[in-house]
Amino acid sequence: MIRRPWLYAATAATCLAGWNTAATAAPLPASNPFAAESTLPYHAPRFDLIKDADYQPALEQGMAEQAEEMERIANSSEPATFENTISAMERSGRLLDRTLETFSGVYSANTNPVLDKVQEVVGPKLSAHEDSIFLNPKLFARIQYLHARKDTLGLNAEQKQVLDVYYQNFVQAGAQLSDDDKAKLRDLNTRLSKLETVFQQKLLAGTKASALIVSDKAKLAGLDAAAITAAQTAATERKLTGKWLLPLQNTTQQPALETLTDRETRQALFEQSWTRVEKGGDGDTRETIATIAQLRAQKAALFGYKNYAAYVLADQMAKTPEAVHSFIAQIVPALAAEQKREAADIQNTITKSGASFDLKPWDWPYYAGQVRKARLNFDENQVKPYFELNTVLQDGVFFAANSLYGVTFKRRTDIPTYNPDVMVFEVFDKDGSELGLIYFDYFQRDNKNGGAWMSNFVGQSALLGTKPVVYNVANFTKPAQGEPALISFDDVTTMFHEFGHALHGLFAKQTYPIVSGTSVARDFVEFPSQFNEHWALNATVLAHYARHYKTGAAMPENLVALLKKAATFNQGYRLGEVVSAAELDMDWHSLGADAPKQDVDVFEKSALGKMGLETDLVPPRYRSSYFLHIWSNGYSAGYYAYLWTEMLDDDTFAWFEKNGGLTRKNGERFRDMILSRGHTQDYGPMFRAFYGKDPDIGPMLTFRGLNGSKN
Repeated sequence: MIRRPWLYAATAATCLAGWNTAATAAPLPASNPFAAESTLPYHAPRFDLIKDADYQPALEQGMAEQAEEMERIANSSEPATFENTISAMERSGRLLDRTLETFSGVYSANTNPVLDKVQEVVGPKLSAHEDSIFLNPKLFARIQYLHARKDTLGLNAEQKQVLDVYYQNFVQAGAQLSDDDKAKLRDLNTRLSKLETVFQQKLLAGTKASALIVSDKAKLAGLDAAAITAAQTAATERKLTGKWLLPLQNTTQQPALETLTDRETRQALFEQSWTRVEKGGDGDTRETIATIAQLRAQKAALFGYKNYAAYVLADQMAKTPEAVHSFIAQIVPALAAEQKREAADIQNTITKSGASFDLKPWDWPYYAGQVRKARLNFDENQVKPYFELNTVLQDGVFFAANSLYGVTFKRRTDIPTYNPDVMVFEVFDKDGSELGLIYFDYFQRDNKNGGAWMSNFVGQSALLGTKPVVYNVANFTKPAQGEPALISFDDVTTMFHEFGHALHGLFAKQTYPIVSGTSVARDFVEFPSQFNEHWALNATVLAHYARHYKTGAAMPENLVALLKKAATFNQGYRLGEVVSAAELDMDWHSLGADAPKQDVDVFEKSALGKMGLETDLVPPRYRSSYFLHIWSNGYSAGYYAYLWTEMLDDDTFAWFEKNGGLTRKNGERFRDMILSRGHTQDYGPMFRAFYGKDPDIGPMLTFRGLNGSKN
């Protein structure tokens, strides 16, 4: 997943009417670490100097400076040119950019009450600042003038694309609305900005509060010693003497459900997850999200769209909600049949075990594991000793990148970080030149948002003379002091996934920030990351990193074969939870402006019930009430992107397999045609140039094991 700061998001333009940026910002003292460019390599953030109190004044002064810059551009007496308008806008806001990119990274991964307050206070101001740009009629007039003449200005291909993006962003932000509709937009977006922040803060607090507290160690039967020790440590950190604590990950299902043998504990853990923010009171998110959905529908109507999904998809690769529904419809028949088959197998296993209960969602992960063990003689714990986190990173993730692209990595312990768990590496290109920096923050914390993501502390831009400083964040269980960080294969896949995003950012070679690196559509941005997942199971790569943490012995061939077979096991569940979440997202954002505010429970039950899938047994990966992606992280009407880009990445990997697999030649072609292009081209032509035709769903179904052949 990608996280981005607010400014220049395609769906931006929230506003706090009457707020004047320049009038309220206090002068920024030279002692503030953001007052000048960082002197660290690559302008990396000065986490050794930055204090929580530094963010708000720097953000406010950054907005004031950019507001003045934009006013000078808008009010210039010189005729509009690309240089004095577009390039000038791209150069503006340097203080704001470096502060906001740093704040966004730390707020998501290492927040505290002070940063929560900064977000609460500054969020609406940032929204107002965006509107001061996007709704400035003089500024839009200059852009409109250039856009109408773009083919006569002698622009290169990237400049033409940049101009198109600016024009579209301004239009989508309300530049062409009437004054009355702009006023309505301001009111809607002010409320949305506040509600999205409220949702995020409620979810973080609710997820922490809903961790399962266990008083009897016997109730944790099935967990390995390291997991039990971690649970005890987590309880101790919360001053819960004599207890064990299982923190919640952001997904519906929790990793411990795969191994816990006590059914009551499984049910309790599932229900804590399922109801984490549905317990009534101030922490309940249902009223918040129902209001967000209603306001978004009203916003879309101002722009002439029938619903918010249509508004969002206008600049995506899919283009329309109908295209998304048609795409998903191609998956459902094979998926529904697979779910029924898997459910029957699991129920049969339960019955054979001597139990008399009916299969429930908290049983599926555990008994699917039993089926897998019986059918494949495979248990996740068999492979964990071969997946030590640092070995996976350096001998797996880095090795694959070197094999494909020639890049190399060097640990930097002299670069300060925002948390002691964070590692920093410098990245060098195939010719030894400096590419950038990457930070890795892998372990779960109570003050970290759930899930995994990538973003930039510093974006790449030839215009600004900056190289990328990127970061990968995840939520793996932190081992006890002195113990190795042994991870699941799902975690391994997450590492490869997020590093695929990182490569997309590191290989950027654009002139203009607005089209650089990962600044692409939601249904394209997950393409490089999901493609990179394939190398986790590549025979050459796997042999290089899958080594026993004690002996260094390679994973036995029979275990490798089982791991590969297991990769396509339980696809009815693994694919089903994503498909249902994607449809749930699309349903929420397909509401029209005239629809009443929804009862969340009723709406969700209806939406899940009509899918034709086993959603009672295979719940969505995210329930409406804790669907962070769509209510606060910019994936509204966009969660389908993971499936859409899976189609793209599977098509691409099929191409690799037909053309020699893991080779530098293939890697360079992918880098040149996809990874290094940013948003300098439209997505359809870019993909067709690489693949040779439009994307098709066949390879995706094959890789998922849903093409009729089963192991």
